[in-house]
Amino acid sequence: MDNRLYSVAQIRATEAAAAASLEAGALMRRAGRAAADAALALLGSDRARPVLVLAGPGNNGGDALELAANLGEANVDVVVLHLAGSGKMSPEAAQALARARGSRANFADVGLDVRDWALVVDGLFGIGLTRALEGRYRELVTGIDKVACPVLALDVPSGLDADSGAVVGAGGVAVRATHTITFIGDKPGLHTAEGRDHAGLVQVADLGLEAALFEPAQAGIGAPSLFAACLAPRRQNSHKGQFGDVAVIGGAHGMAGAAVLAARGALYAGAGRVFAVMIGPAMALDPLHPELMLRAANDFDMAGRVLVLGPGMGGAMEAMRALGAGIDSATPIVIDADGLNLVAASTDLQERVTRRQAETIVTPHPLEAARLLGISATEVQLDRLGAARSLAKRLQAIVVLKGCGTVLARPDGEVAINPTGNPGLATGGSGDVLAGVCGALLAQDWPGWEAAVGAVWMHGAAADRLVESGIGPVGMTAGELPAAVRGVYNDLVTKHARGRSSAG
Repeated sequence: MDNRLYSVAQIRATEAAAAASLEAGALMRRAGRAAADAALALLGSDRARPVLVLAGPGNNGGDALELAANLGEANVDVVVLHLAGSGKMSPEAAQALARARGSRANFADVGLDVRDWALVVDGLFGIGLTRALEGRYRELVTGIDKVACPVLALDVPSGLDADSGAVVGAGGVAVRATHTITFIGDKPGLHTAEGRDHAGLVQVADLGLEAALFEPAQAGIGAPSLFAACLAPRRQNSHKGQFGDVAVIGGAHGMAGAAVLAARGALYAGAGRVFAVMIGPAMALDPLHPELMLRAANDFDMAGRVLVLGPGMGGAMEAMRALGAGIDSATPIVIDADGLNLVAASTDLQERVTRRQAETIVTPHPLEAARLLGISATEVQLDRLGAARSLAKRLQAIVVLKGCGTVLARPDGEVAINPTGNPGLATGGSGDVLAGVCGALLAQDWPGWEAAVGAVWMHGAAADRLVESGIGPVGMTAGELPAAVRGVYNDLVTKHARGRSSAG
């Protein structure tokens, strides 16, 4: 599967390079044909009810008009609502309009609730929108929420920023599509922030363009292929010392649960030995998992252990001391939760993080990322990829910016957007489990990037598995995630081993 994601600037550059070698309007005709094929697939045998095509004033509207002409030629009952706007149409869009008017498509000024539509096609605005939708456009977009049929967006749902996944403009609105067919290359905004709610199922139509026309992608969709090299089956002749030690440092008074959840995540993700190291009073044992070794932070030896720093750590001096010692260690670390807040408040700790030689993964949610960057959480959400890249460069660490469509970034600017997970993860403690899984993969000698991508993918897939089994998303708990992570991990290892065997 091609997991590459392209910015709007890159798509425009590819489009311009392709247009220079093709006859005028060829790309629009190809887009209209691909969109019509997608629409026909959605319609299936339902050809009795009409299709409404919303065509805007620009080239996205031209794509919609080409689609309408193609559907008319396929004997589909098509109604076109064309909002031409006050500007001059491009020659390509004008040709598309002439084709649509010469087809069996019917042009009418209708509302969304006039008929029982089989499909609504959103071709109002594409990747060029820079301000919030207003007037008739806003009325149509909000009305789409009320239709009881599939909604197919062309290129990007109107009103959605294709780079960031944010809705364009303060107080703006965007189409909530059930399906999106995006042209030339996939866009990051379809897979993160508001994009996952607005784009629905995404299909890419490359319009037959040669690979040489594309700039190198610096973003991609996270997938098991990115960490497949680490999915080796365990040898029969194995012992726990080969799978590393993880020490979760946290658990201040009243917050022991966060450290325990992280430790359970590490245990179920395969670490050889797991310690829950408490800043507050040490528990005697975890009654559900007596395999966990519980220790007090004031005399714990961190040497040689992968450290997960922060779950339930609090902000007391003992927490600062333990965090500083962990940052200064020569072992891989994961910084999460309270650990991130303490780093954000200390330029000294930030500088010490940047000087580390061992693998460093930081796992902020948007507010924690905002504190680290000195901006607002709203600004982070308006440019999740940019925020993750900036933080990775600033800390010289791998960043896991959590949220809908978690964004992972490396200091060199490489970005991945995770496709797994569901709203069930929006519950207390799920991030602690993720931090523990990251630590376990590092302890098993996974490189930092692969450990981060793999942990996030498996964590989300575990939540998806729970929902498929009837658990959640409402009421899913963090404590249910570790065992599901274990199942996902083992299935991936088995699948990878079979793949290698058949390839050999």
